[in-house]
Amino acid sequence: MDETEPDDREERLRDAVERSRSGAPAVGRVVRDRFSTDEVFQRIVAAADEEITAGSRELFFSGLAAGFAITITFLLYVSLTASTGGDPVLSALLYPLGFIYIIIGGYQLYTENTLPPVALTLERVASVPALLRNWVVVLAGNFAGGTFGAIALAWGGVLSPEAGAAAASIATKGIETGSSVLFTKAAFAGLIVAGVVWVEYAARDTISRLVVVYLAFLSIPIGGLFHVVVSYTEMVYLVLLGDLSLLVGMVEFVLPVLVGNTLGGVVLVTVVNYFQTTEQRLESARFEGADRRLSRQEWLFGGYAGRSYVPLIDTAEPAAATGEDQFRIVVPITNPRTETRLKEFACKLASERDNAIVHVVHIVQMPRQSSRSYGVEQSRRIIEESEALMSDIHDVADGYGVDCDTSTVLSHRSFEELFTVAERKDADLVVMKWGDEGVWRAARADRPLDELTRQLPCDFLVLKDRGLDTSRVLLPTAGDAASDINADVARTLRAVDGSEVSLLHVVDGPEQRDHGERFLAGWAAEHDLEDAVRIVDDTGDIEGAIAREAEDHTLVLLGASERGLLSRLARDALYLDVVDDLDCSFALAEPATDRGLLERLFG
Repeated sequence: MDETEPDDREERLRDAVERSRSGAPAVGRVVRDRFSTDEVFQRIVAAADEEITAGSRELFFSGLAAGFAITITFLLYVSLTASTGGDPVLSALLYPLGFIYIIIGGYQLYTENTLPPVALTLERVASVPALLRNWVVVLAGNFAGGTFGAIALAWGGVLSPEAGAAAASIATKGIETGSSVLFTKAAFAGLIVAGVVWVEYAARDTISRLVVVYLAFLSIPIGGLFHVVVSYTEMVYLVLLGDLSLLVGMVEFVLPVLVGNTLGGVVLVTVVNYFQTTEQRLESARFEGADRRLSRQEWLFGGYAGRSYVPLIDTAEPAAATGEDQFRIVVPITNPRTETRLKEFACKLASERDNAIVHVVHIVQMPRQSSRSYGVEQSRRIIEESEALMSDIHDVADGYGVDCDTSTVLSHRSFEELFTVAERKDADLVVMKWGDEGVWRAARADRPLDELTRQLPCDFLVLKDRGLDTSRVLLPTAGDAASDINADVARTLRAVDGSEVSLLHVVDGPEQRDHGERFLAGWAAEHDLEDAVRIVDDTGDIEGAIAREAEDHTLVLLGASERGLLSRLARDALYLDVVDDLDCSFALAEPATDRGLLERLFG
């Protein structure tokens, strides 16, 4: 026998052990058919990213659909109650159907949201205000859907007289139950619903989920428990019949059930399941994400204190403490293959500064509705591919003598993440590309776009690349802060590329020309651009003057005339129509917004 065979067997045995440690079968054909508690928690955390970052409109209409689907549950329950003579088991057989539609269909139900968003909040990945926003919007949608359903049942002739009487009787029985009993029974219902969510994420196939949902929700009517959306629909039904006032129904019936469902789901399931998992639960799901949690101030106050949410995966480390002369340029990109000139442009800007560093961050937008397909290995592959694509940036940076680092962010909300990255890296300047693709496409009106773009954490320079040529630079100026940013850019390009710089100042008439020339000469001297060509236009037409002078230049540096430049760019509502007439590349600058602590916390 070959002497090497024992060694081969030992090596194969070691490989098998290693594979078994990672969760794969060590021998035979047996495949593990259930997730560990850590893995279930990781799946819930990944799915909660989608919910916590969804727009208010999406959440509301998804909640509305779920609320209306609850009407199916109420309809079938009262119909079977009437046709079976009130048999407690037979009348409840179709009660879970509305919940099956909701959970399998992926609609937003308030009692389901006592688990995934709370899991993010417990991990300090989402803030308390973000959680409360999610709850309020979903609950409002559920109640709106329940209201429409109750109207259809009460006034639409859907119920038979017998079923209508059964509906009134069931709803009245709930109204007549004491608040303490309502609360206790609702807490058990909340436990059941949150437990269903947990078990659902532990299931591997739809049939298993269907069985779990059916059996769990069947226990609610059989056990005489209360679900807040069903209770709200019952209450509205009685109000429409004229048998109950809305205020009494909300305070004495719906409110105790709401509190009970919430505490039952959060305390009895979410917190218990949270603490039964290990400290590795988040590290595996988010690549050592435990070190990237929100600060306590951000966790309590959300966006007023900084961030409301940490992205799904962020390989960037927080900025290390450095001296005041450290200058950081952050370059968010969405396609490392096509944004080479943007990265090179940023390196040029950093090359003339002492102790400057360029941080290139690849922002990858994860598709929504991906909660079931999310996998750690899939995300790792994305990270590895991203790092490979960005490997060339280090060679570019070395060519300009600039320090550089890279990172990748995976998130459902790519546009918003560039502001988070800028704050986490303590950026002095963000250099980004403006175009019809990339992060701009992900900017949505239903997100707090104005809040993000009107409270800039640093200076922004947005480059429109039309075959970037820096040989002849035009800098229109009115002496504003944005022009100061562009002056730094012009000086750097002059030093690095030998660019010819022209300064443009527009006055309101020939009588203002002398004043304009004095201003432009002083401004040029103040910004170390005395050798630049100085142009004073006395037509009073700023955009016309820029368009005329741009014909002889290859790059135009424009400044924002007022706050909110990025917001207008994202909405394609830029006031400067001249940019559409330019054939050359141009850059738009907007300075940072200075905010004190009180303003950050309270607006």
